[in-house]
Amino acid sequence: MQKHITITLIILIGYVKTGISQERDPNDIGTQTVTVTRPYSPTISDAFKVKSLPNLNDSIVLQKKPIEYNIFSVPVASTFTPAKGKASRVERTPPPKLFNSYASVGLGNYNNALVDFYTSRDIDRGEDLLDVGFNHHSSRGNIDGTVLDNDFYNSKIDVVYAKKARDLDWGADIGLQHQLYNWYGVAPGAFDEAVINTIDERQNYFNAQAGAHLNMEDSFFKKGKILIRRFWDDVESGENRVILEPTFELPITSETLTLGAKLDYVSGSFKNADLNNTTNLFQINYSHVQIGITPTLLVSQDELTINLGATFVYGVDTENSDSNFYIYPAVTASYRLLDENVIAYGGIEGQLQQNSYYNFVNDNPYVSPTLTITPTDRQYDAYIGLKGKILSNLSYNIKGSYSAENKRPLFLLNPENLFRTDEKGYFYGNSFQIFYDDIKTLGIFGELNVDVNRNFSLGVRAEVYDYDTETDNPAWNLPNLTGSLFMDYQIGEKWFLGANLFFVGEREDLSSQAVQNVLPSEFPSVMLTLDSYFDANAHVGYHINEQLSLFVKASNIANNDYQRWANLPVQGFQALAGATYKFDF
Repeated sequence: MQKHITITLIILIGYVKTGISQERDPNDIGTQTVTVTRPYSPTISDAFKVKSLPNLNDSIVLQKKPIEYNIFSVPVASTFTPAKGKASRVERTPPPKLFNSYASVGLGNYNNALVDFYTSRDIDRGEDLLDVGFNHHSSRGNIDGTVLDNDFYNSKIDVVYAKKARDLDWGADIGLQHQLYNWYGVAPGAFDEAVINTIDERQNYFNAQAGAHLNMEDSFFKKGKILIRRFWDDVESGENRVILEPTFELPITSETLTLGAKLDYVSGSFKNADLNNTTNLFQINYSHVQIGITPTLLVSQDELTINLGATFVYGVDTENSDSNFYIYPAVTASYRLLDENVIAYGGIEGQLQQNSYYNFVNDNPYVSPTLTITPTDRQYDAYIGLKGKILSNLSYNIKGSYSAENKRPLFLLNPENLFRTDEKGYFYGNSFQIFYDDIKTLGIFGELNVDVNRNFSLGVRAEVYDYDTETDNPAWNLPNLTGSLFMDYQIGEKWFLGANLFFVGEREDLSSQAVQNVLPSEFPSVMLTLDSYFDANAHVGYHINEQLSLFVKASNIANNDYQRWANLPVQGFQALAGATYKFDF
């Protein structure tokens, strides 16, 4: 009965709720619950270091037992008495004694003679210095296959005075030189004995020059130098040269502007006419003046160094009343890719090169005193390369270049001109003229140098060139391949030796004969090809004491019968022995 009453109450309550809900306002939307949460704000709790030796509640862990040490001393009789400590001494190598003078004399086959003298004197406690040097090299031996005298000698003396102060140093020098050579390039059988006996093949060159230099610190004027030279020969040829080169530096913020200036004057005359002329009626006169300025800005940042500049030159041919203005690039750069191991470098440069009789004689003493002298317009020389160290004692340098030159001087055989009756015998096809050509040159250069220590050094280098001439002629007497190797070795304190090897590739020249009323380009001619050659040289010496040394030199060890210039064979194997003595004077 109670169960029925309970069910009846539940039903009644349900009807009551339903009735109340039906009686609500239909516009009442009721209530909603909104939960508001704030943004997440993480915090870092304090960290606690884990103990390196935690407490272990483990009954298995064994407890360490304390250990007590007891020393049982027993007296021992001893008679040993230790010596007092003494610091060891490092033996010092005494510095080598230096002498202010030396003299060297040597004699060899072909009657070769070598004399060398040098002295350096300190004046006023080392602030002033006076140097005097004398050098002589001669040979009076006969070369096989020649019918004319072929002896030569070269003697020169130089005197240099230098003074150094706190903020500047300056110096002056004078030099005298005498050279003797013979135009011996006449082949056997080319002329009969009567003609040979009338040839005067000897030529003498003389040089006198004076110069001075000045270097300053803490000044916008950094340095300057001047050279005055007089050069002449046996046949009334003469040349004067004056070169003045001041340099200024102007700081611009953190960079440096360098301003280089140059005045270059050369003038001279040859008594005799060009050998391409069958008559000797007019002498050759020349005079050239160059005034140039080269501003350069040095930019250095970290591993990069750049020189940005240009050269402006005004050139005047005063003999022919002609002048021109030239602008050349002067840009170089280097970047350290890997410290001292890999350095990339490159540049593009140019210049108006002043040619002279003196320079041509130094390059080839067998030129005739009938030359045409004019400047060379080196429009540009662009190059790029890598250099650095493979090892601490092994360095390298690789470079590729491309250049363009107008009026580049080349040595070319003079024609055999028997119409001439000049006082000297240089018109038998045995001397050289200057041939100017416009040349573009592609070159590759490489070298390796090994410096094991102060006592040993070894180097090798090679150059490859390809020439493109405006006249379509070969680049006369220019090789396409050259190479060299050198070595120096100090064996202990007494012995020393050295060696060098040169290789020169094939060259081309032209042998011709002068004909009256015909252009030089139409002279009968034959192309000559000069063979490539090796020239090996070595020397060895022995120090008897700190003052006296003996030496032996050997040249053309392979005894090669080669020609450096056409029709001019060189001496065969040469040996020269001598002594060097050092002393104070």
